[in-house]
Amino acid sequence: MSATANGECLGWAARDPSGFLSTYEFNRRSVGSDDVSISIMYCGICYADVAWTRNKLGTSKYPLVPGHEISGIVRVVGTNVQRFKVGDRVGVGTYVDSCRECEYSDDHLENYCSKGPVFTFDGVDSDGTITKGGYSSYIVVHERWWLTCLSLKNVDILTGKLNLNLVRFYSFSRYCYNIPENYPLELAAPLLCAGITVCSPMMRHNMNQAGKSLGIIGLGGLGHLAVKFGKAFGLKVTVFSTSISKKEESLNVLGADHFVISSDQEAMAALTKSLDFIINTASGDISFDSYLQLLKTTGVLVLVGSSEVKFSPMHLAPAARSVTGSLTGGTKETQEMLNFCATNKIYPDNELIPIQYVNDALERLIKKDVTYRFVIDVANSLK
Repeated sequence: MSATANGECLGWAARDPSGFLSTYEFNRRSVGSDDVSISIMYCGICYADVAWTRNKLGTSKYPLVPGHEISGIVRVVGTNVQRFKVGDRVGVGTYVDSCRECEYSDDHLENYCSKGPVFTFDGVDSDGTITKGGYSSYIVVHERWWLTCLSLKNVDILTGKLNLNLVRFYSFSRYCYNIPENYPLELAAPLLCAGITVCSPMMRHNMNQAGKSLGIIGLGGLGHLAVKFGKAFGLKVTVFSTSISKKEESLNVLGADHFVISSDQEAMAALTKSLDFIINTASGDISFDSYLQLLKTTGVLVLVGSSEVKFSPMHLAPAARSVTGSLTGGTKETQEMLNFCATNKIYPDNELIPIQYVNDALERLIKKDVTYRFVIDVANSLK
């Protein structure tokens, strides 16, 4: 196939807010000179797939092909692509482009692009079409690469010497990622959303300091990966859950150090001012006041779940505690996370399914009936 060719793509799409998905044929945009076309092998299922297919935010554009945890094989590269070749193992996460001009795009924080990143599905692509996600046979993504560059204004015209204070360095980043050769593609898919969603704030807030203490609220697709990252960083990990059924899994399978039922007031009180960090991966109504009291002075509570946030400022100010949010991650840190997972053998726990089971899987996800992430075997079931 030539680098400018496009063609029919087979996928599964929702046609209306019922969220029911069925087979759907459509055309992807042409592969441009800076694009990479990827044969999709696997795609993880995220709760965002439920929210968008059922128009929970009121912005969904139908037909809607969900899926933003994608792993696959490069099938076509554009003429200007330098970092990928046909046959490479790659992944695509929650966005496929950004403005490439704002300070956040410059700093590899494309997920916080001032103009908004182009989401992998239900976004507006560079050609004006609506993006369609990983419940499909292939996808086209901009490589995005920048070289370090200088201009004459960076050079003192009298001495000919470089003024380093004026130099603007552009480094390489991309909207698809290399998946290390020793990392299974089906396990890589959930890292592109769930993995980076918990890893990014952990790195930003220095939650990688061995010996520090981390609390994790919720033990689902995000929470179980937070446990694995926490242990890999050498942290003392405490899991908070509303369900005693999660205790065995938390302690004896995932390796958490402690498990606490959040409704047990005595157990919660025993942890007062004992944690350096807390990550909330849960949704629903949560008593954040009870968790804030568990943080040490200058402790940090990070919100990556979709809970409604209510708490008293008096649980922040006297101990200089902070509450912050985080949404996926930038291109640089996503690649670093993938490499870290391969080196440290951090693998999500998945249930592999054929795409024909996807409607049942979404219903089970709503009921929290999955350990811990569904992954669609796209290559072997999409026909």
